[in-house]
Amino acid sequence: MTSSTTTAPSAGILSRPYLVTTLGTTALVFLTAFESLAVTTVMPVVSADLGGRGEYATAFAATLAASVLGMVVAGGWADRRGPGRPLLAAIAVFAAGLLAAALAPTMGFFVAARFLQGLGAGGINVTLYVVVALVFPPALRPAVFGAFASAWVLPSLVGPFLAALVAQALGWPWVFSGVLLLVLLASAAVLPALLRVPPSAAAAGPSPRRRFVAAAGVAGAVVVLSSAGSAGPWRWVAAAAALAVLVVAVRPLLPPGSLTAQPGLPATVALRGLLAAAFFSTEVYLPLMLHERFGLELWLAGATLTAAAVAWASGAAVQGRLGHRLPHARAVRTGSALLLTGVAAQAVVAAVSPGAVVAGTACALGWFVAGAGMGLAYPRTTVLVLEQSPAGTEGAGSAALTISDATGGGTATALTGLAFGALGAVSAWAGFAGTLPLCAGLAVLALLTARRVSQGTHRRDTAVS
Repeated sequence: MTSSTTTAPSAGILSRPYLVTTLGTTALVFLTAFESLAVTTVMPVVSADLGGRGEYATAFAATLAASVLGMVVAGGWADRRGPGRPLLAAIAVFAAGLLAAALAPTMGFFVAARFLQGLGAGGINVTLYVVVALVFPPALRPAVFGAFASAWVLPSLVGPFLAALVAQALGWPWVFSGVLLLVLLASAAVLPALLRVPPSAAAAGPSPRRRFVAAAGVAGAVVVLSSAGSAGPWRWVAAAAALAVLVVAVRPLLPPGSLTAQPGLPATVALRGLLAAAFFSTEVYLPLMLHERFGLELWLAGATLTAAAVAWASGAAVQGRLGHRLPHARAVRTGSALLLTGVAAQAVVAAVSPGAVVAGTACALGWFVAGAGMGLAYPRTTVLVLEQSPAGTEGAGSAALTISDATGGGTATALTGLAFGALGAVSAWAGFAGTLPLCAGLAVLALLTARRVSQGTHRRDTAVS
């Protein structure tokens, strides 16, 4: 195993010193991405087969909530002991969740399996970031995270189709069984090398128990917020209470100043959450708007998401190839501006309500631009966090980044969902025309926050509390 300080940075990520690590870590990203998209595809069949229509949303909320716990536990463990053992544990929990899902006799059992999958997936994501920090030199990190972003493209293109095909031909349990087999094969290839990666220099950190309690508070708030729409007339009260708990609980898990986007590491972490909030809250409504409002076939409406996935991978590849020739600050600002352009295009289409051809074309082009922006900005926020985190706290910094990502996207999707439900009760036009400008407002906040992100290479003066 090669450390980031012993090999010349001119070597590429597919050169001999890094080949096994690059392929193994990218394979794990690919498989967690495929699992996420496959579950979304087969969930209607699972729900019908297990008789759990009322627990449909809970199966997704449980995974998101558990991922926050996995991020916190794995991040602190990786800082103290190195990434190998926490990655092994996270993979084991993820695999156990896949096996439990394949064998689930009831919907309640399936939800518990999804909780295990989220716990493991959160741990995998964080520990892979720590691996990149400890193994790859700074000059190669943009390319590595570009590869991670590209690992989401193929699942986006073929994952839903393949999952549906397997579920129809063999039954939905085989979707989870197949992913389990591939995870075990990828792990066997990469874990022996990763277990030898030593921890970074020791750094003082907060109490693991305190962070776990805070993470549990965040997880509970996310579940309540995601389920607030089913609370009837109390939905806004439930959402407000959950949001208040979320703000209080998430504060100890983020660098000081993150909630106000103070310059440096706090702004980088805040930006990641806002990027996720703007992009994913918008994406939820695009196929629905194009199908219901403008009459496009569902496959054609869904093609806008495929276009964005391809653009995301292309943007990630460009920033990875440019490396340090494209300064981090410029990458995140350009990406945020492109994201705002794409989200604003959807809001304009919703408000103006042009013909189907114009609407479909404008949405597809706009969402392609938004995807390219995410491809530029997303990987660089990860690189920045690794460079700005004090030595020995890369795990905590990575956990903070992924927590911001998960809570930002989940919170925005839940709140815009409440707004969409309230406005949609007035008219179909009001539902989309009133909700998508809220998403554009989040993109504006992302662009403003991006202007506070410093170049920050190798800054070591801001700790994650």
